[in-house]
Formats: sequence, C-alpha cells, structure tokens
Amino acid sequence: MSEFFDNYFNIKKIIESKREYKRQMARVEALPKDYCYVFKKIQSHMWMFAAGSGYDMIKIHYDLITLFEEGAAEGKRVLEITGEDVAAFCDELLKSAQIYTENWRGKLNRDILKKVGKGGDSQ
Repeated sequence: MSEFFDNYFNIKKIIESKREYKRQMARVEALPKDYCYVFKKIQSHMWMFAAGSGYDMIKIHYDLITLFEEGAAEGKRVLEITGEDVAAFCDELLKSAQIYTENWRGKLNRDILKKVGKGGDSQ
C-alpha cells in the first residue's frame, strides 16, 4: 500500500517528475526533425500500454532519448536505429515495462482457472 501512495499521492515526487519530463522533452525537441517525429510517435504508441504509475515507461522513454541522441550524433538515420518495423522495436522496449496486456492476460487466466480449475472437468 505504501508504494501506491508513494507513486500516486506524493506531491513532491509528482512535481519533480513533471520538471524532469519537461527537461527530457526539451532534449527531444533538440533532436533532428525525423528523430523527434519518430520519438513522439513511439511515445504515443507506448503510452497506450502503460500500467500502474507509468514510471517504468518514463524510464524507457528517457533511455530512448539517449539512444536517439547518440544515433543523431553519429549521423545515423533514425530508421537505422529502430529498423523499418518500428512497432517491433516498440515491442522490444515494452518487454521491460509493466503493461496493461499483462493485466488482461493475468485476468483471463485467473478467471478461467477459478471457474474450471486445474485439472478440472472440461464438460
């Protein structure tokens, strides 16, 4: 329960998180246009899957900014970093985050096991 309050009702943490987010987004705006566009599309896509407080998703975004900054500094095109299947790239990024689909999968399995049970009769 304490973790819940730390993440959702800690005003100091919320304010600092907003400040940090604004600093990070300024870094995104400094990227070349194609990098900025791709980052924002990825960010928008990934937030659809965020679960819980979303702090793990923010960490992924910050790491992505760093990756994009390094790629831009090396003169790489953005798709050299993400590959042409940007959705698959997002899937890889999401593997380290708590996402809603995990909740849906868990609920499906719990509901079925509760009703049918392990080794239960399927008739």
